[in-house]
Amino acid sequence: MNTLPKSTAAILTYKSLNRDVDKEWIDWAVEMLMNGFDSEHLVILAGISPPYDQFELQSLTQKVFQELKLDYSDQKMVIRNYVSHLFTFEIMENSDIQSLLKSLRLLRDIYYELDYGSYISPFYKLYYGVEDLQHDDVQWYIDGLDRSNIREIVNGTFTKWLAEN
Repeated sequence: MNTLPKSTAAILTYKSLNRDVDKEWIDWAVEMLMNGFDSEHLVILAGISPPYDQFELQSLTQKVFQELKLDYSDQKMVIRNYVSHLFTFEIMENSDIQSLLKSLRLLRDIYYELDYGSYISPFYKLYYGVEDLQHDDVQWYIDGLDRSNIREIVNGTFTKWLAEN
């Protein structure tokens, strides 16, 4: 049985947000082929090189997702799956603060893209709280968050959010 690459959650999120196609998408297509997935348009996507024509690539990726039956139409569900992916494969597997901030920054950026999407605001606040603690002794975004409990608060925030969404 073919296994979807870990990056699939990110790529589906990017498609649901109508982001530009870049090297990350091409790498995903190559990994899909290596994992046994095959379709006419997936092969084409895997062979694309810069400069990227976004008009063509948006149409091409639409065909790839249709051929592979990958649905990104429910944006909230796609983003929820991406949050779960980040928590499981990035935050839980990496103990360093820079990896944590990178994952939170990705969610902060989605928050902005969604025009301050309130349902993911906990990650926006968490990003700035953790980021402030890298330079200062205090932060004003999350009650009770300090340098001694960053991991605990982050894990609790993700767990609570995933349970509610």
